[in-house]
Amino acid sequence: MKTIDQLLADGVAGKRVFVRADLNVPLDGTTITDDGRIRAVVPTVAKLAEAGARVVVASHLGRPKGAPDPAFSLAPAAARLGELLGADVAFATDTVGESAQAVVAGLADGQVAVLENLRFNAGETAKDDAERGAFADRLAALADVYVGDGFGAVHRKHASVYDLPARLPHAAGYLIATEVGVLKKLTEEVKRPYVVVLGGAKVSDKLAVIDELLGKADRLLIGGGMAYTFLKAKGYEVGISLLQEDQIPTVTEYMARAEKNGVELVLPVDVLASAEFPDLKTKAPADFAVIDADKIPSDREGLDIGPKTRELYATKIADAETVFWNGPLGVFEHPDYAGGTQAIAQALVDAASSGKGAFTVVGGGDSAAAVRTLGFDENAFGHISTGGGASLEYLEGKTLPGLAALED
Repeated sequence: MKTIDQLLADGVAGKRVFVRADLNVPLDGTTITDDGRIRAVVPTVAKLAEAGARVVVASHLGRPKGAPDPAFSLAPAAARLGELLGADVAFATDTVGESAQAVVAGLADGQVAVLENLRFNAGETAKDDAERGAFADRLAALADVYVGDGFGAVHRKHASVYDLPARLPHAAGYLIATEVGVLKKLTEEVKRPYVVVLGGAKVSDKLAVIDELLGKADRLLIGGGMAYTFLKAKGYEVGISLLQEDQIPTVTEYMARAEKNGVELVLPVDVLASAEFPDLKTKAPADFAVIDADKIPSDREGLDIGPKTRELYATKIADAETVFWNGPLGVFEHPDYAGGTQAIAQALVDAASSGKGAFTVVGGGDSAAAVRTLGFDENAFGHISTGGGASLEYLEGKTLPGLAALED
């Protein structure tokens, strides 16, 4: 895989460099609520601009249905990128049409432009290779060189991620190089004890990675909505908690295999349970009780891990040398149910600053958003990934299309 430093050594002055970034940031209207993914691509864009490239940044945002939708415009992300670069950033109001062509043609050496949401064109996500390829051809006409730096999208076989690199000289940006280096430390160069914390809503989203980790991790700590399928598999009442009954046989087999393999699979011992889901808009005080995980009433829903579980999980993380965490432990968006997620984040910070100096990785998505929302210093973690889904698929041992496309 060619690096951006090699690309820069070959010279990029005057060349149109297409940077496939991941600017898929959360928005409240037109207000960006977490700019982490934009900040992550700044080193690559800034370095190319400093070297005299004419930088064309492209990304998706959300899930528009192959047609323009103002709710998913990248205009706020383009404006924020300009603020972070300390330079004007031009914005094209389409992806490959008249605006894109004119904006790219108007770039001078060292200037940067952002194209409108790639998913406003159905060809970006098309299942049909010819349709996807036709869109990639139009994107390729806007550039001389391709730099892949949108790690959060490399697990997608999309036109700008998979097909476009085949049409242009290509290299990996700084972010992708960093992310791949981190993932190798979690798969090939692991320091032990290796602890993995998995949360989030659905156990089905994590089955493949659990299957893989049962042969690699020393401990698996389970939380979030997915924990209740495990608790149900143990025969516990889980009330109206999130439950995937169809996954109980698989979860039961995983627990048996964990015991056989000597992998410690740890489940919550207490939870915060309520008769109703909290109001996430007003964040009005919630009515909940701390209840043992095997005694959840039939009319209550578990919404966070309890204080005993927080202490237990912190203990299980304390002696680790490698920690990977993906998925919040509760409904962290509400202050009354953020304590479990906050406790895990603090445990990672403590492990990283201990005598062992654990290598701690926050696995993107909601986990990364939670760390920032809860006010933690990002530098207190070994790495905060920009791609939760991509990280999980890499850990599952899958070939990621966007990384394969960057190989020579």
